[in-house]
Amino acid sequence: MPTRTVSWSGANARRIERQGLAAPVPASPTALPLLAGVMLGAHAQVLSAAELSLGLRTEGETRAHVRRALWEERSLVKTFGPRGTVHLLAAADVPMWTGALSAIPGRVGQLSQDIRLTAAQTEAVVAAVGEALSGAELTADELTEAIVARTGAWAGDPVVPAFQGMWPRWRQAMHTAAHRGVLAFGPNRGRKVTYTNPCAVPMEEIAALSELVRRYLYAYGPATSQHFAKWLAAPRGWANALFGELARGREIEEVDFEGVGQAWVAAGDTEFPEAGEGAEGVRLLPYFDAFGIASQPRELLFPGEAFERALAGGQAGNYPLLLVDGTVAGVWHQRRSGKRITVTVEPLEKLSAEHLEELERQTVRIGEVTEGIAELVVGTVTVGPHA
Repeated sequence: MPTRTVSWSGANARRIERQGLAAPVPASPTALPLLAGVMLGAHAQVLSAAELSLGLRTEGETRAHVRRALWEERSLVKTFGPRGTVHLLAAADVPMWTGALSAIPGRVGQLSQDIRLTAAQTEAVVAAVGEALSGAELTADELTEAIVARTGAWAGDPVVPAFQGMWPRWRQAMHTAAHRGVLAFGPNRGRKVTYTNPCAVPMEEIAALSELVRRYLYAYGPATSQHFAKWLAAPRGWANALFGELARGREIEEVDFEGVGQAWVAAGDTEFPEAGEGAEGVRLLPYFDAFGIASQPRELLFPGEAFERALAGGQAGNYPLLLVDGTVAGVWHQRRSGKRITVTVEPLEKLSAEHLEELERQTVRIGEVTEGIAELVVGTVTVGPHA
């Protein structure tokens, strides 16, 4: 039975503090990868959102610093992370990620049998990808040519439905190649995406999963196995069995979590702030910020009207979030024209004078991170989700 009760406000405040949202992390050569590690990745399907997620959590860092860490210092890696979506991950964590993501049971795809790769073909593609990208940065077309040359014409057959047209057959193995540590994104070549080999050696699966669960509970605990499964896009039964093994090994321990009931924290990590201490204030979080996506239970982070206004059909991440005293209290949108950035914030309730002052400071910081001049407008956000 749980021996400790954790309040929602205490858990929320601890999450905010640990992610650099209570007070920005001092700038240093290690600040950005350390934050990416604690957050368990910054969602980078739209790279500017990841730049803002990391920049707002630091003192003085800008999108230029994030890009330098990514493309020059290589302390960050752009690759497929949780839920199969593109993230910026700490380079030092890629062995853990590849080991853990490779261990998640695969799902049978929707493609017909004659289109799917066989196990042998998948292995051949992964080997070809690793060889072709070693010491190189190739566009998708260049990588296709290199794979076909190493495997056969079948790998290049345009049979996989895509957003526009058809992708070559080998693209079914792209995530597998990333999870084996032989594929990541390189810097864009003009408007074209490139790929490279990060040369990551995946951690042993059991050790990698144990470490990932510990990191997840450190950042977002208390949480249930079902919360973890949803965040990772993994089978629920598999996640439940994993948490059971870790509990038997005393790597995680049970608590009674307000609004949830039985939940888990990393073993020994049971200290929480008093009644929301440290969560006070105003914060602006960009699209798909890790805090809004991973924090559960969602109905407590998005109370009342926020659940309808700031979520898209219950899905988090599609709207940038206004947090007031630790919970979602509105949405916002930015529109850029040259150096000028208009930040429109739609609060769901009237803000106090103190909160408005904090909002002005947050707006200025957005301008600094994105290397522009930001102006605050308090009003209705008229664009739809992920606009």
